[in-house]
Amino acid sequence: MQKGTKGNITGNQLEVAVKTVLSGKGFQIVSYRSWKKNPDKYGKELLLENVPFTTIYHHKGNTEFLLLSDKYKLHIRIECKWQQVKGSVDEKLPYLYLNSIEAMPEKSIMILIDGAGWKPGSIKWLREAVKNKIYTTEQNNSKTIFVFSITEFFTWANNIFV
Repeated sequence: MQKGTKGNITGNQLEVAVKTVLSGKGFQIVSYRSWKKNPDKYGKELLLENVPFTTIYHHKGNTEFLLLSDKYKLHIRIECKWQQVKGSVDEKLPYLYLNSIEAMPEKSIMILIDGAGWKPGSIKWLREAVKNKIYTTEQNNSKTIFVFSITEFFTWANNIFV
């Protein structure tokens, strides 16, 4: 198996878990680009996939999902990060955090992070950065960022969508 393949397969499984949970809660899963072309074609309870934004480097970026719900008054961008084996992906967490506070346009961001391969302290750093709103400014301080493991995501979904 090529390097990175196992992580991609497992990361995709994390995305499948999100889709499974939210489709089970009644959300329609649609490509962002399809929805953007004709939003009236779809309902009001949506999980949009492959959602673009412009990064802090002014490059095109995508996150896995955008959760839209009229019923629950939600508009949450969801970023999925899985690290099964030790590597350098945890060094991207500050970049992800800065994109969340500076570049992603939504007021609510969910970072779904799991796997046993993260360096010690990396997830703790992310959770503390979010809690303490480090690097925020007056302009972006109003954002709500959630950092969830897959188990915490399941609990959140079960409590929100009753």
